[in-house]
Amino acid sequence: MSPPDPESSSPQSSVATGRSAASLEPLFSLEKRRGDDRRVLSAQLESWTSARDGASAAIYAEVDERMMRLAAAGPADLPSELDGDIPAPFTRLDLPGVAVLHDRPADDPLLLVAAGARISQLKERLQAENFQAMFRGVELEALYEVGLAIASTLDLDSLGEEVLMRAILLLDARRGALYLLDDDGYFLAGHLGGVALDRFTADEIDVTALSTGELFPEELLPGARHLLASPVEVEGERRGLLVVADKESRTGVGPFQVRDRRTLMLFANQAAIALENAKLHKLALDKERLEREMELAAEIQQQLLPKAMPQVPGYEVIGWNRPARQVGGDYFGFQNLGEDSLGVTVGDVTGKGMPAALLVSTLHSALRVLLDRMEVGPALVERLNSHICEASSANKFITLVLATLDTANARLGYLNAGHNPGILLRADGEVVELASSGLPVGLVPSASYAASTLDIGRGDLVCIYSDGITECESTDDEEFGLERLVDLLRDLFDRPLTEILSTIDRTMIEWAEGQAQGDDQTVVLIRRLA
Repeated sequence: MSPPDPESSSPQSSVATGRSAASLEPLFSLEKRRGDDRRVLSAQLESWTSARDGASAAIYAEVDERMMRLAAAGPADLPSELDGDIPAPFTRLDLPGVAVLHDRPADDPLLLVAAGARISQLKERLQAENFQAMFRGVELEALYEVGLAIASTLDLDSLGEEVLMRAILLLDARRGALYLLDDDGYFLAGHLGGVALDRFTADEIDVTALSTGELFPEELLPGARHLLASPVEVEGERRGLLVVADKESRTGVGPFQVRDRRTLMLFANQAAIALENAKLHKLALDKERLEREMELAAEIQQQLLPKAMPQVPGYEVIGWNRPARQVGGDYFGFQNLGEDSLGVTVGDVTGKGMPAALLVSTLHSALRVLLDRMEVGPALVERLNSHICEASSANKFITLVLATLDTANARLGYLNAGHNPGILLRADGEVVELASSGLPVGLVPSASYAASTLDIGRGDLVCIYSDGITECESTDDEEFGLERLVDLLRDLFDRPLTEILSTIDRTMIEWAEGQAQGDDQTVVLIRRLA
């Protein structure tokens, strides 16, 4: 059994792992003890041959299943390895694990020398195994200390530098590089001691062959003479590659030892866990930050909706909104247009979430500016359409109902820009739809719109809603539909508007049967009191 070469480890290792050079001294004394034992054997063999005038003899021991010469004496040039052929006139004497070649009759002194060789061989093997055990202990202790150091770092950027520096110190390398894996291949996350390839793919460099030592791509670390690499993996899934180059030793730069590959692999496993923890920590922070931003956005959007329902003599007016996510693309609002006039707006932006919410803010701001300058009518909606076209992307638009309630004349004027038809449910049961009279706002710049007017009788109920109500789906993919909404309003016709809204809310939840809300839901109700 061959122990690790003590010359391949420099004092730098002890500094990097926190151990003193004195504490490692037993690991580097094996060669001295081995040399002492061989000198004793050689002296004993010299004594035996000198006492026999010109005799020659050699002692061989089994090393890695080969019989290698330990000591020789006498004038004959005996082979360094026994391969089965015995040169004349020599005789071979075999003991377990030891053989002796001699050209004079064997006697007790030679047998004692052979026995000493066997004892020396067993002692050497025991020393080598003790060396390996002690070295592995130091190696594991070093890896443990290094693992603790990198595990305490949760900042992903600084962790990459820490991993690379620790790997170089642990393996006495002159330089190194850390690559992480993304959708496009391996990218350079950090390097020390020299330049490194910025990026490569698995097709360009076989990482498996590189890790087993079968491949030495010169372009990876230009100018490096010796490479050692290990994949960085988490539960068998590859996340990157750790590469070190040009091992320092007491005799200069040299190749890495077999044990170094194992050390780098163990360290790469620790680094993989640390990198994964840092990545998960960063994702958690990003998620927490995003959730906070969404909460703030939801608070801001709630500020856009009416804080209180308008008090209109002779009428009841109420609105309700429930976004599918924290923020949504539905909007409703009331605008005081004068002593006897109330503006009512219901809008639905395509899509959901933050992009839709941003366009809702644009709609709210634009409406406030335009209503301060213009009367409600086709010209206002055309100006609004032009503004939304300029402010939004091509695939974003808004369906919109813009209505005015003339309380003095009991009249409802409205423009429907591609929105679901509102419902006027008269006291006698007649249903009148507030049909669309133009394209959605923001769809095409040159759209034109037409206004319509309806008389509101005593007890009549107006319902303006978003498609999140009528398109709410059951588990069988059946939509709630306009007909069911009309029937629900008929059943609740004489109930207070707050009760009607709460019933619509409950009905939507029951109809979805526990499914996540698919779209934002908005309802505005207006009733002329009897």
